[in-house]
Amino acid sequence: MSGTTTEDFAATLSRFATRLTMNQLPPSAILAAKANIFDTLACAAAGSSAAGIAELRGLATEWGGAPQASTLVFGDKLPAHHAAWVNGAMAHARDYDDTHDAAVLHAGVSVVPAALAAAELAGGVPGADFIAGVAAGLETICRLGVATQIGIIESGYMYTSLFGHFAATVAASRVLGLNEGQMVNALGINYSQAAGNHQVTRDAALTKRMQPGFAAMSALIAAQMAQRGVRGVQNTFEGEDGFLRVYLHDRCDRAVLRAHLGEQFEFTQLSYKPYPCCRFNHPAISAALALRQVIGGQTGQIRKVRVGLNYQAYEAVCTPVEVRKAPKTVVQAQFSIPYTVAAALIDGGVRLEHFADTSLGREDLLSLASKVDASVDEEIERQAGRNISPVLLEIEMNDGTAHRLRVDAPLGHPSHPMSENDFDTKARDCMRMAARPLGDNAASRLRAQVNQLDKSDNASELIRALAPAG
Repeated sequence: MSGTTTEDFAATLSRFATRLTMNQLPPSAILAAKANIFDTLACAAAGSSAAGIAELRGLATEWGGAPQASTLVFGDKLPAHHAAWVNGAMAHARDYDDTHDAAVLHAGVSVVPAALAAAELAGGVPGADFIAGVAAGLETICRLGVATQIGIIESGYMYTSLFGHFAATVAASRVLGLNEGQMVNALGINYSQAAGNHQVTRDAALTKRMQPGFAAMSALIAAQMAQRGVRGVQNTFEGEDGFLRVYLHDRCDRAVLRAHLGEQFEFTQLSYKPYPCCRFNHPAISAALALRQVIGGQTGQIRKVRVGLNYQAYEAVCTPVEVRKAPKTVVQAQFSIPYTVAAALIDGGVRLEHFADTSLGREDLLSLASKVDASVDEEIERQAGRNISPVLLEIEMNDGTAHRLRVDAPLGHPSHPMSENDFDTKARDCMRMAARPLGDNAASRLRAQVNQLDKSDNASELIRALAPAG
C-alpha cells in the first residue's frame, strides 16, 4: 500500500467518469475505445454459438420481463441486466477478447455489454456519450489492474470479472447519465456483489466464460438502484472494510490509481488477440510460429519442446500437467500451452476450429503436446512475475540440434500491434461462427458503424450489425 488520501477512490472515480466527455479524450484514446468496441462485439458474435450460451439465453428468455435491451446475434428483447449478462458471457466465451498484459485481465467484456444495455435502457444515447462511457469503464478496470500488486494465483481472483464489476458500473452509470453521488452509490451497491474466482480455470468450468457477464449484469442492477435513490457503501475502495483491504490485502498502489486520471489513459495499452485462447499462451505461440519457420515445418522430427515462463503463467496454463498435455474440454485447451504450441507448430496457426471437439481428439496434436514441457524460469519470474509472462521456448530435434527464442511482446501488444486488416479478418472469422447467420457483410457493417460512432445520434444502432440476416 502506498499513498494516503482523505477521499475514497470511489468519489475520485465518480467525479472523473461523470465529467468525462468524448471531446476531452485525446485522439489515441478515442481510437482505442473504438477498437475495443469493435473487437468485443466481434468476439461476442463468435461466442454466441459457444457452449453454455444457449443455456443462459434459454433461462433469460424463459424468465422474460421488460423488453429493455437486446441479446446480440439473437435479437431477443430482455430486461437490460439480463441482456448484459448474456452478451458479456458471449463476448468472453471464445477467449478471443482483449487483454491488458501488465494488469492480466480482459477489459471490454464487462464494460461494452453493460454500456450497450444501458444505452438501450435509456432509449438511445449519442455515440459520443457511449464512447465516453466505454472509455471511463475501460480506464477503471485497467487502472485497478495495473495498481494491483498481488497476482491472480496468490489472490485466487480473476481480475477480469472482479474489477469488471466496478468498471461496468462506471460505464453503465455514465451512459445512463448518473450524477457523482449516484455513481458513488452504484459503485457501493456493486461492492456488495463483486466476485470472480480463479478456480473456474483450474476446474475448466463453463462459468469461467460467464463471470464477466455476471459483472455486466450486476452493473445494470447497481446503476438502476442508484437512480432510484438506494444508498450503497460510500467508502467502497479505501474504507476500513473496503475493497482494497478485503479483496487485495492492501497490495494496491493507491497513487497509481489516481495518477493523471483523466489526462493519461491506461486503456490505450490494451492488447488484442490474434489467437482464441488464454493470453498467457500467446508469447509461446508467437515463439513456436517463428521457430516453425526455422525448422522448415519438420514437426515430425521434434524430440522435445521446453517452455520457460513465470510462476503465474505456469500455474494458469501448464498445470495440472496431464490435463494441459491432453485437454479433454474446450476450456482446458484454451488454457493449455502444450496444446496451443502443438497447434501452432503443426498447423502454422491457432484458430477457432482448434477449440472444437473434433480437434481435441487429433492424435498429431496430442502427440506433440505430450512432448512440451514447461517450467518456471527464474529470470523471467524476477523480471515479469506479475505480468503476462514472456517465454523462452526451445525446440530440440531428433538429430540433437536445438533452436531457442525468447518472446516478450507477442502479436497484439501495443508495441507489436495488429493492423486494421488483422482486426477485420478476425471479425469475419468471428461472424462466421455466429449462432445465426449474420450475412456476408456483417463485419464491414460493424466496421462502418464503429468508425462513425462519434457522429451517431444513437449508439444502439451498433446492435444492427450483429442482427440475424433477414
